[in-house]
Amino acid sequence: MTINPFHPYTLEVLPSVRKPGTFDWTIRRSGKLVQRSDRILRTEEEAMASGAKEIERQIGASRKER
Repeated sequence: MTINPFHPYTLEVLPSVRKPGTFDWTIRRSGKLVQRSDRILRTEEEAMASGAKEIERQIGASRKER
């Protein structure tokens, strides 16, 4: 069983097609694209942390709208 702490958001971290040996992230909400990383990140861990930070910002913004 996989637990997603960001539900309904998902974070995908994949090797970058722009620069081999680096990583990008993509955020989706309920399967629909919300945002992609604008920077190339050197490690998978950096990409994961950067994407998670952006999801937390998105969640905070949506809570303020309520």
